[in-house]
Amino acid sequence: MGAGLLKTVRGMLVGAATLLGLAATAQAQTLASLPTEDNARVLGDAKPIAAWVTFCQNYAAECALDRGEPARISLTPATWATIVSVNRRVNKAVEPMTDQDHLHVADRWDLAEDGIGDCEDFQLLKRHLLAQAGLPRRAMRMTVVIDEKGEGHAVLTLITDRGDLVLDNKTNAILPWHKTGYVFIKRESQDAVAWVSLGGVTSPVTTANR
Repeated sequence: MGAGLLKTVRGMLVGAATLLGLAATAQAQTLASLPTEDNARVLGDAKPIAAWVTFCQNYAAECALDRGEPARISLTPATWATIVSVNRRVNKAVEPMTDQDHLHVADRWDLAEDGIGDCEDFQLLKRHLLAQAGLPRRAMRMTVVIDEKGEGHAVLTLITDRGDLVLDNKTNAILPWHKTGYVFIKRESQDAVAWVSLGGVTSPVTTANR
């Protein structure tokens, strides 16, 4: 795939008919089982991940926040189909590899332009593509958690009218945040280019999972 990864994945999303055709499958996985509403509680300000700060310097448009955008995604069958499609296709398209193995640095956030990335790169690419498909970036927040191994991990939280849902490169399943088994530490703010606390006690310095 090389540097054409973004173009390749974008091409997978072309055609409204294709996305709408996925709606029935997406509904079977989700809409019936999603909670009415269950959102993670924001508890104040939090210190951002250092690699995120550098990412925002290099990819300012990816961190820009428009308070005029909706704060929640309204889930319809077509919107859900788009989310499911992007999540699965990025998970399949990107080769998982830690930044240490790939770039010989502890932690770097980017859009997996060369087709290789770790956890946050998957999620940033998903958000990039979902925003291009018309979903409000303000309702898609990068989130730091502690995973099942006790390690720092990044997921993408979609703040929706059916609760906070999580996109993860470890699974194609899109789960309500409280059903992931993760400890939620912090996420990007919806009101500023900053981070907010979600109550988790231990805050990892990096999100270096593949």
